[in-house]
Amino acid sequence: MIWNKEIECASRADIREIQLRKLQETVKRCYDNVPFYQKKLDALNVKPEDIKTLADAAKLPFTTKADFRDNYPYGLFAVPLKEVRRIHASSGTTGKPIVGGYTKNDINSWAECIARIAAAAGVTDEDIAQISFGYGLFTGALGLHFGLDRLGAMVIPISSGNSEKQLMMMKDLGTTLLVSTPSYAIYLSEVAQKLGYTKEDFKLRVGMFGGEGHTEEMRKLIEERWGILVTENYGLTEVGGPGVSGECYMKCGQHINEDFFLCEIIDPDTGEVLPYGEKGEMVITTLSKEAMPILRYRTRDITRLIDEPCKCGRTSLRMEKIQGRSDDMLIIKGVNVFPSQVETVLLTIPGVGPHYQLVVTRNSSFADVLEVRVELTDESLLDNFTALEQLNASVRAKLKTVLGIDAKVTLVNPQTIERTAGKAKHVIDMRNK
Repeated sequence: MIWNKEIECASRADIREIQLRKLQETVKRCYDNVPFYQKKLDALNVKPEDIKTLADAAKLPFTTKADFRDNYPYGLFAVPLKEVRRIHASSGTTGKPIVGGYTKNDINSWAECIARIAAAAGVTDEDIAQISFGYGLFTGALGLHFGLDRLGAMVIPISSGNSEKQLMMMKDLGTTLLVSTPSYAIYLSEVAQKLGYTKEDFKLRVGMFGGEGHTEEMRKLIEERWGILVTENYGLTEVGGPGVSGECYMKCGQHINEDFFLCEIIDPDTGEVLPYGEKGEMVITTLSKEAMPILRYRTRDITRLIDEPCKCGRTSLRMEKIQGRSDDMLIIKGVNVFPSQVETVLLTIPGVGPHYQLVVTRNSSFADVLEVRVELTDESLLDNFTALEQLNASVRAKLKTVLGIDAKVTLVNPQTIERTAGKAKHVIDMRNK
């Protein structure tokens, strides 16, 4: 099903025309109403009327996470507070939270974006959606809630946690759509197995996962455990939350809501705009946000844009699965290491599970040391020293082949790495502590 065929199947020329008009309006809104952006644009000697083509977006200043914190809480707002209907915010675990504001029109636009990506995933008004994100300031739960409501699906706002109750409600209410992080979907499957459930006890048929990335190997594992179609969607608090893009049932890249977001790929080192197909850092400009319009936000997410037509019939640009984050990338002995690379390896090795942590320290010679902690799937292996050593050596060898460095591997008991209903914490960097 295509939710809004007029725009989702529009010609590339029509899409670009819409984007240019909205970009010009957004730049003017920022210049006229946000002192931060007026100062930035003046420093670059750029005026709103200088934006004559989409390529002129490269003239605009970047916005970074630090800019949000420096202008906390309302410094990036472009409307009076009396026009703001809702506030969302990030967790703020590394400082002040990122605050986002929404007017009534912003909330309506958000619901439209979610309805589109849900329809692309195959969700209809016949579905029963269980939202297992935490309700509150986090954008995920209410963002998906309002969009699925617009689509006409039944929504169960169960929130996160209490996994046994989650499974009971999922079974008793006939949930067909699970909305959560992918790592929580894995954890739920483990709890279900412990409680004696099988996937046939549930009516689940599709998952819409976000809040964190997942590899194709993890997708396959979730699909096997639950017997469902797994789709991924993308968004950030800084640009309004989920709804920037989402996968269709073809699973060949996430369709971008291009009339709401202008996406570019840049070289993360130079800031140069890269052509379609080249991998780099995603940069996003909002095109319809009233409360908090954002110019060229540097997401730090590494991906590429795909401009080939999709078999589903949509004509929008697609973004490839996030390969990692430039700010989450670990540099170990001069080698770039992404957690997703480790996950890909671990999910191909029988005997270890999908839960892992990367712990980085320095030895007495101040050299970097990477330890990969991963759970065993069978606790009885701990009693078989030879088998344990062989498995450890196998994991270590495969990691070295992929990463290009030798990592210490620690095999731990099942269920000993912390689970969470939110984003999984995969990296513990102790080098500066």
